[in-house]
Amino acid sequence: MKRYWRFGAANLACLLAWLFLQGSLFSPTDRDVERKIIEYLKANLKAGEPVIVSKLHNEVFTAPEERKVLDRLYNIFFKVPAYIAQYYASSNKPPTLVEIAHQFNLTLEGEVDVILKIIEYDRRVPKFMTRDAKTGEIAQVDIEKVKADPRFNKVIERSITGWEGKTAPSFAVQALDGKEIKSSDFKAKAHLVYFWFTHCPPCVQITPHLVSLQRKFAGRNFTVVGLNADNVLELGYEDSERKAYLEKHKINFPIGHLTTAAQTAYGGVQLFPTLFLVDKDGVIRAHFVNYKDEATLHQAIEKVL
Repeated sequence: MKRYWRFGAANLACLLAWLFLQGSLFSPTDRDVERKIIEYLKANLKAGEPVIVSKLHNEVFTAPEERKVLDRLYNIFFKVPAYIAQYYASSNKPPTLVEIAHQFNLTLEGEVDVILKIIEYDRRVPKFMTRDAKTGEIAQVDIEKVKADPRFNKVIERSITGWEGKTAPSFAVQALDGKEIKSSDFKAKAHLVYFWFTHCPPCVQITPHLVSLQRKFAGRNFTVVGLNADNVLELGYEDSERKAYLEKHKINFPIGHLTTAAQTAYGGVQLFPTLFLVDKDGVIRAHFVNYKDEATLHQAIEKVL
């Protein structure tokens, strides 16, 4: 059976769950292979024609290391439209090419453009976005078209809306020091669950606020809990890099490795940072997507203490 880079499959939710289970890390050698694949795609993309991954697997990129990278790009193709829709739903504006590149660790020149062209060229993908002809930036997102498609709408509803008043999902993750961090550790304690990844620009921007809030409220039965998404996003950062990041930013709250189970429990978080403010009874009282200033977070925390 041929595999297309498209959204035609009925069981997209099951496919996305499978995609999130892909956790291989990325090395410099992989990056060289990725450049080779991207250059091939640049030269062979044709409007109106889907990219057939099975053909690339069987006829073009047959080495194991090539197939590994091809699978990563295939996974990203399915995640990007949902990310764009979620970003627009939460910010009322489309993400920039740079933001997309940061979100999916697409470091090669023109790589985001290739992914977006694959989406645009496949006639079976809903035409929900328009791009600036000169810059390639996403100029408009037709959110109504996205909402009209049940596959997209479910993703938006699950991850963006309706969290306030619900019981916070439980989780158990491994801390960076190897110990376990469990949601039950924070029973009867207000906490801010923070989804992030290393060097994510808005995460870098919000980190000083979280450090400050942890310092201000730690004595009032409150803590921030960070869930680092490097591994589930296949970013390839080593523990030493994460440790250096934590030290540089003087992070003073617990950090664990996000798991696919925890990611799914919280609606399949794809926008980073995303934060859930949970009261001492374990109920979500506020949900924040993307960067928020310290005053906004401070006010929300005060209300639950």
